[in-house]
Amino acid sequence: MRELTRAEEQVMQIAWKIGKGYINDFLDHFPEPKPAYNTVSTIVRILEKKGFIDHEPGSKSYIYFPAVSKREYTKHSLGQLMSGYFSNSYKQMVSFFAHDDKLTVNELEDLKKLIDKQIQEKQKQND
Repeated sequence: MRELTRAEEQVMQIAWKIGKGYINDFLDHFPEPKPAYNTVSTIVRILEKKGFIDHEPGSKSYIYFPAVSKREYTKHSLGQLMSGYFSNSYKQMVSFFAHDDKLTVNELEDLKKLIDKQIQEKQKQND
């Protein structure tokens, strides 16, 4: 899977949000100042060439929709992040975030609960 530029990723976020739509539907979801119609149309066509967006005929023009799920792209992006910054180690990644001053005690406790729950589920699977 190819990497997306910031603009391409912004269009994909909108595509995942709306599901299907015309270029004008994409434009409606951009914050002000909105980009030009032709700019969004060009980005959508680039995303189509990259295999991220597909289209079907509509009444006015093409209706565009995601060809790659958000989960699929998130998994790919996280994999890139893991290999590029954390040597493919979830332990290093969690340690990095656990030491981040921006995390509150409550957030750390919530993360601990999530990890404890996953440990219990994995132990049940192994029994």
